[in-house]
Amino acid sequence: MTGTSGTSGTSGPSGTSGTSGTTGGTSGEEEVPARHVRVVLVDDHRMFRTGVQAEIGQTATTGVEVVGEAADVDHAVTVITATRPEVVLLDVHLPGGGGVEVLRRCAPLMAAAEDPVRFLALSVSDAAEDVIGVIRGGARGYVTKTITGTDLVDSVFRVQDGDAVFSPRLAGFVLDAFASTDAPPVDEDMDRLTQREREVLRLIARGYAYKEIAKQLFISVKTVESHVSAVLRKLQLSNRHELTRWATARRLV
Repeated sequence: MTGTSGTSGTSGPSGTSGTSGTTGGTSGEEEVPARHVRVVLVDDHRMFRTGVQAEIGQTATTGVEVVGEAADVDHAVTVITATRPEVVLLDVHLPGGGGVEVLRRCAPLMAAAEDPVRFLALSVSDAAEDVIGVIRGGARGYVTKTITGTDLVDSVFRVQDGDAVFSPRLAGFVLDAFASTDAPPVDEDMDRLTQREREVLRLIARGYAYKEIAKQLFISVKTVESHVSAVLRKLQLSNRHELTRWATARRLV
């Protein structure tokens, strides 16, 4: 998602931040948007959080007030508990256990009778197991990072209202998963891979170059190479062509 320039709030020791807009009129009174929602951003890439803040966090214009940020599971739970936002924008892959672990530890906040905290997954991954995992964990929706700022603001308000929100085609994963009464088969090979290795695997299988993968996942080319080596070793494959065939056979592409 491409961010536009904007003014973002400063972070305090607790990791919370916020923005608020004021009118340019003579009264000097703060202008209150027609809609307002308090949001926490959880993503392990600071640059991405900054971009989202700039894109949607102009409170006087969008009605979105970013009240906190976090980059890992423990910090996320701390900030969410302290700020009690209406909506949390949650990345799926985080240090400390991932978005599913944040959902598990925040279950009491989601189940609160008054002012429940609702979660909207915002991730680069469009893998079925990632989507299904966070929805089973309690998230109200799942959108990918290709979403526009305007659509993301709209999605945040829809989740605040209790709606379910998905990027195109992702809803089908959820419908298929919950329509089936049979448990999905266990793939022992896939279970050997970390979440990040699975992301790299899918992008390699789709024909992405290492530099393109690094840019997509906000990691270095060297890190991409390390993940590819780990995937090949764990799956006992020799090269990316075998890897692509392996992924295609499992419909991961």
